[in-house]
Amino acid sequence: MEHPPGGVCSKFTGLMARLKDPQQIVDALRKGDRGALARALSLVEQGGQSARDIGRLAYPHGGNAYTVGLTGAPGAGKSTLTNALIGDLRGRGETVSVLAIDPSSPFTGGAILGDRVRMQDHALDDGVFIRSMATRGHLGGLALATPQAIRVLDAAGAPWVLLETVGVGQVEVEVAGAADTTVVVVNPGWGDAVQANKAGLMEIADVFVINKADRAGVNETRRDLETMLEMTDLRPDDWRPPIIATVAARAEGVDELWEAVLRHRAYLESSGGLERRRSDRLLDELRTIVARSLERRAYELTSSDGVAELHQAVVARELDPYAAADHIIGDVA
Repeated sequence: MEHPPGGVCSKFTGLMARLKDPQQIVDALRKGDRGALARALSLVEQGGQSARDIGRLAYPHGGNAYTVGLTGAPGAGKSTLTNALIGDLRGRGETVSVLAIDPSSPFTGGAILGDRVRMQDHALDDGVFIRSMATRGHLGGLALATPQAIRVLDAAGAPWVLLETVGVGQVEVEVAGAADTTVVVVNPGWGDAVQANKAGLMEIADVFVINKADRAGVNETRRDLETMLEMTDLRPDDWRPPIIATVAARAEGVDELWEAVLRHRAYLESSGGLERRRSDRLLDELRTIVARSLERRAYELTSSDGVAELHQAVVARELDPYAAADHIIGDVA
């Protein structure tokens, strides 16, 4: 099917042609160009030199966005709760960006739930930007490109970033490394799982949400969570995670949840905790980048022809693997 000159197809082609240079992309997204923002996030997700360039150019313009992570087991209602939070924020006159980390398609590597059906209420709202990203098999619940994506949204002027992680059936402690405030979502009747998961949850939860609170078992779940908190060694001036009951499908309790997030932010800012968290986050990111770079270098070294002799020596048990590794490392030290 042919498109008339100046139609949607030609406009899109023109946009893509204009948004190839990383500097132009960052300049455009800084001016509110949503196409440039989408393009920058695509490049970040793809990785490679363009992603590094986008991150480098966006970095000086960041530091203002506040990130709220929502995590929990599959079926807890995270997407519905995120949708309700968007509505609450818009009702307060706030603009908001959402990063929804989804499972990867085994065929394309892309986000399976990319349409984010539960968030389509806000699809046409200029005050809302929603982006799905794929985990690409990463089991921690977060895409590897998430910190860079948050950085891009920050540079674009997003005051609030909601980060919803994919439910992977495990405690997604990794979310704490990417969020300023972490909301852990559970359901009534979850009590037996508390004992199995409490160590990880207690480390990352800044706010607990008992979602689907119109079901039986809310009081028991609240009691279990409060028992967990009592067992935690909290000092008098430490933040004690509040427990909020919500029915996200009806937006019940969502206003109270957001007030809890605001209180936590105020606590972090007044105690210096926000600065420490963000500093620790950058150190963790630096370590990850170094580790990945060294890992790639290690594969290159062990795939070279010069390693074949050492490999054969290990196979023949003339040399143990550690000694062989010391030889390889010693050659490049």
